[in-house]
Amino acid sequence: MIAMSLQEIAGVVGGTTVHDDGRVVDGPAFVDSRIAEQRGLFVAVQGEHVDGHDFAAAALESGAAAVLSSRDTGLPGVVVDDVVASLAVLATHVVSRLPDVTVVALTGSQGKTSTKDVLAQVLAAAGTTVATYGSFNNEIGLPLTALRAVPDTQYLVIEMGARHVGDIAASCRIARPHASLVLNVGKAHLGEFGSQQAIATAKGEIVEALPEQGVAVLNADDPLVIGMASRTRARVSTFGTVSNADVRYDDVVLDALGRPSFDLVAGDEHARVSLLLSGEHHAGNATAVAAVALQVGVPFGTVVDSLANATATSPARMQVNERPDGVTVVNDAYNANPDSMRAALKALVAIGRGREGARTVAVLGEMLELGDTSREEHDTVGRLAVRLDVNQLLVVGEGARPLHLGACLEGSWDGESVFVPDTGAAFDWLHENLRPGDVVLFKASRDSHLRQLAERVLADVSHAGSTGNEEIGR
Repeated sequence: MIAMSLQEIAGVVGGTTVHDDGRVVDGPAFVDSRIAEQRGLFVAVQGEHVDGHDFAAAALESGAAAVLSSRDTGLPGVVVDDVVASLAVLATHVVSRLPDVTVVALTGSQGKTSTKDVLAQVLAAAGTTVATYGSFNNEIGLPLTALRAVPDTQYLVIEMGARHVGDIAASCRIARPHASLVLNVGKAHLGEFGSQQAIATAKGEIVEALPEQGVAVLNADDPLVIGMASRTRARVSTFGTVSNADVRYDDVVLDALGRPSFDLVAGDEHARVSLLLSGEHHAGNATAVAAVALQVGVPFGTVVDSLANATATSPARMQVNERPDGVTVVNDAYNANPDSMRAALKALVAIGRGREGARTVAVLGEMLELGDTSREEHDTVGRLAVRLDVNQLLVVGEGARPLHLGACLEGSWDGESVFVPDTGAAFDWLHENLRPGDVVLFKASRDSHLRQLAERVLADVSHAGSTGNEEIGR
């Protein structure tokens, strides 16, 4: 954060200083007192279950400089009527004072966080870069990201999520983008928006916010995305597999870990790129990254070299780890929707194909927020698992039962698809049935808790099923 006195902060947000001893805040703003930022601003958010004001003292004892709060905590700080609204105002002010920053915003129904992580790594090779941490892309996370920027920040990468029309427009008022990337319009949050067209309306706010001299980077393979070109005054650049895309990829080949290599073409420049990320879908994400980076001035050679070295930096997104006994655990359970489920299942099959004798096991839970389409979408994923010839399906939780039923109706029988009521039962089944060489995918929406199940299974190195005598599925 740029250095500001408490008086300056109060002037920006319309607050009142308390216990001001002349101190200056020049560290990042933060909301978790357990991870205190030195000389930073502790933001005391009052939530449904936890009141941040109760932890203000701990935050300052750990090194924070001051508190932004809605009541006097007895500590140096600024008191305001609405902490979250004031946080947004402060972030808007700070971004406006960054002399050389290029704000890059991105959104999409799936792949936002993985793409953001790679984009941040590519831009960091060209200049000082600050990016959203994990998926912290809401009304609190976005301004906290912006407030991590300092005067020499060259690239500010902001991931933008939406649950309602107007959410992304509000985010863009905090950090107005110079370049906006739209990855795709899928079915995530379909239950809240009602239709994919409504989702497209919300996502397109990110290009409407661009200035005339900005650039919209759009997925030429997605009709709902490329249709957003008419909603911006900025120039438009495209990426995808179609021949007229400005940056395109083709000839995708996967290695034994499901990591793609592909030809990347941008005008007269082209290169063969091999990624360290598992999943064929990362070829498209990487091409999107290349399209953005080229538009903000990163040379093609730098883009290619950086893509080849980029790694997954946010947890539970196609994380591939091997246990000492030879079981490979693929943790992709941070969140899920129908499109990301399909991509994860294809990645599982690709990894299994690259290992002789490996059995593929898909541990799948409920996809939330699909509204009236939920039963149909779960049924479709279950049938896809059978068609892809996944060896074993383990379906966890009542909400995911239609996935199990779809697999059975598609032709999975004799235990090839197993339903269990909860993660405890799932762990017991995996403990008894996994054996060395198996490749196990965990995928579900966050509240299904399969991420924690994957971590528990990864740590279970003395399981009873390691004799190699069991038969799982086909």
